[in-house]
Amino acid sequence: MTNNINTNGNGAAEVAKPNGTNGYLRNGAAPVTNEVNGVHNDLQRIKNGFPDGQTNGNVATNGYGNGHLNGESNHYEDEEPYDIICVGFGPASLAIATALHDRELPSRALFLERQPKFAWHSGMLLPGSRMQISFMKDLATFRNPRSEFTFLNYLHQNNRLSAFTNLGTFLPLREEFNDYLSWCAGHFDDQVRYSEEVIAVSPVRAEAGGKVTSWEVLSKSSAGKVSTLKAKNVVIAVGGRPNFPTGVTQSYANPGIIHSSQYSDAVPRHLTDKNREYNIAVVGAGQSSAEIFNDLHTKYPNAKTSLFIRQHALKPSDDSPFVNEIFDPERVDALYQLPASVRASSIAEDRATNYSVVRLNLLENLYDMLYHQRLRNPDQEAWQHRIHPHREIVGSSTGPDGKIDLVLRDTRTGDEVVPPARFDAVIFGTGYKRDVHETILKPTKSLMKNSACSVGRDYKVIFDQGAVAEDAGIYLQGCCEKTHGLSDSLLSILAVRGGELVDTIYGTPDKEEVHMQQTVKRYAQLMVRDIVSGMKTTASSA
Repeated sequence: MTNNINTNGNGAAEVAKPNGTNGYLRNGAAPVTNEVNGVHNDLQRIKNGFPDGQTNGNVATNGYGNGHLNGESNHYEDEEPYDIICVGFGPASLAIATALHDRELPSRALFLERQPKFAWHSGMLLPGSRMQISFMKDLATFRNPRSEFTFLNYLHQNNRLSAFTNLGTFLPLREEFNDYLSWCAGHFDDQVRYSEEVIAVSPVRAEAGGKVTSWEVLSKSSAGKVSTLKAKNVVIAVGGRPNFPTGVTQSYANPGIIHSSQYSDAVPRHLTDKNREYNIAVVGAGQSSAEIFNDLHTKYPNAKTSLFIRQHALKPSDDSPFVNEIFDPERVDALYQLPASVRASSIAEDRATNYSVVRLNLLENLYDMLYHQRLRNPDQEAWQHRIHPHREIVGSSTGPDGKIDLVLRDTRTGDEVVPPARFDAVIFGTGYKRDVHETILKPTKSLMKNSACSVGRDYKVIFDQGAVAEDAGIYLQGCCEKTHGLSDSLLSILAVRGGELVDTIYGTPDKEEVHMQQTVKRYAQLMVRDIVSGMKTTASSA
């Protein structure tokens, strides 16, 4: 089954800081040591508003060996560390928030999100596009079907349960699922800081030479304000960054180079005349590329469109029940326990269920469109819309007129191929690189086992033995495909994984605790009902 929708939202800027201590005491305590790598004055990409390799030039140090943006000092907003800070507030972190809520834990949790508000794949909310997985794979159902955060309860609360049932489908519109996620996110507005980009996570020691007891989270707001927070546990759930073929670069100088994740926003900004005879290229053989290729025919009815794919043909996704089992949450255990080489082979064997495949109904629609062109004119070079197989992009350049020249290569022979046209825009559905966490965690690399970022079955980063206290940890979400399988960056396991992470940090609730929580809640509800009833009686008597 095609599940190529990544689940997270926050990006990160890159920063390096020098080793050392900050040299001052907090409330009479021992000096707090912040071990970090690199040199902070070599600050490398602040991506929020600056192209790669550029900064705003406003970098200073505070005199304690801890350089900070805008010359601000290393002062924690709250000396008491948070129990958990989640970097990014996409579906992965939202699943954690709902799990915390359902456990009714007295938790100090905070979520930091780069975007100004909650948004899930806003660039791909195309008209009529549907989810590719069942609505039951929401934020809660597989973990707790009685949770108030299920998709069914969302429908009930919005008076659409009966109407949705009448549709007779398990696949809601993508627009509706985004609304469901936004509805869930709205319950946690007081725990989220939007427009806040996390720059780095660094270790903090209660005393020099001791174990790491918490983590310093350095972030920057859209207004440029730098904040420093402490947390016992940090979850990195920042999603992926757009991936482009080698030789292709997206920059302010090349506005016509667009990633599929930016399609709905960037394309109308760049191609402003809907009736103009543009030349538009789409690159990629997956669901996103196929949807965009199809959508362009309506959005720009006079444009000529070209879809470039490496394979000989677009291939259908397999959503049969046996194949779908590879996305079951319980499959993670079995996969993780396999030897690394066997696990890699297993994942490679199943990649066709998630990558470079398209839903069958869309394939049939596209073939029907091409057939109508063939009916009217057998000369394919004269067609308005074409699919070019066995083509890969190995470079691009933008001319003074803004037109884009692609360098194409035949995937069978390796020979360079003359492109069919110069393009006004090229949209790349070429996936994501899931390595942003490596930038954020650079200051912790020296603590990692073999200086490599790896995680246990519980998604907890593995540090050298004895380096980090047991009750402090860093967890990765959505970037562990090599160890946890194809479902790692998908919606399929979010509900269960969010619950597992909460249980790992706070402990698994025993039956007595659950019963006590339910009893207290039930009596509290009865008390409120009696109080309200008494108030109504008093009011009517008066």
